[in-house]
Amino acid sequence: MKIGFLGYGEAARAFHEGLNEAVLAYDILLDGDDDGMREAMKSRGATPVAIAGLADADWIFSAVTADQSLLAVAPLLPHLRPGQLLIDINSVSPGRKRETAAAVEAAGAGYLDMAVMAPVHPKNHATPVLLAGEPAERLLPQLLALGFSASIAGAEPGAATAIKMVRSLFVKGLEAITVETLLAARASGCFDEILASLSASYPGLDWSRFAAYQFERTTRHGHRRAAEMRESGATLDALGLHGALAREIAAVQEAMGAAGVTPQSPLPDTVQQVLARRVAKPDA
Repeated sequence: MKIGFLGYGEAARAFHEGLNEAVLAYDILLDGDDDGMREAMKSRGATPVAIAGLADADWIFSAVTADQSLLAVAPLLPHLRPGQLLIDINSVSPGRKRETAAAVEAAGAGYLDMAVMAPVHPKNHATPVLLAGEPAERLLPQLLALGFSASIAGAEPGAATAIKMVRSLFVKGLEAITVETLLAARASGCFDEILASLSASYPGLDWSRFAAYQFERTTRHGHRRAAEMRESGATLDALGLHGALAREIAAVQEAMGAAGVTPQSPLPDTVQQVLARRVAKPDA
């Protein structure tokens, strides 16, 4: 079986490293002759190909940015064939996955909705995932044999990602409210008092580590998390709920990712650096 990757960012690289297989890989950065991306592929044993080259793969993992998940598949459609499988691991709304599934299946290939339910490091492809779609039950034993930690969420595309999108509202929202609270505390001159109060009220969170982790995740991955939260907003809108909440979380994540700060120790140093960047670029 040949494996391909449509998009070769963090998630694709982690899956590849865990599977330890020679794979075919295409990323839009290759179209711009990005030597860094080409080298990242070759150094991990992936063969860079044009998007048409993914036609030689039996399984294609789609792992692009959330806002590009459907657009990235479009130029691949003419090259898909019966018996081929697209595994969509992108963090997007159920509606987006159903739309993608319809396009892939119309092209004659199979489609699997896969939701990655935790950071891909350190477990790589063994990170817990949920599956949904017609092939899920049939493919589960094969995925388990390959070392995936997989379970079935439902029979229809979108059932797996729905769980991811709703859960992300809380997880990424908790990150956003934590970093904004501590930035506001620092700006107000009451950082120590706020941190002490939160530590006393929520001792189970181990605030000395918890807060630092929230800053690390948002400054490092804010752009990607923002795209995911916009998809969470679309999910809530489709349910008749308050999608604007997710979009406000996305705005915080985007600003944190744009701050350009590498987390420092101790925590107050990171908070001060982010605050200085955020205040200097209030529309970031």
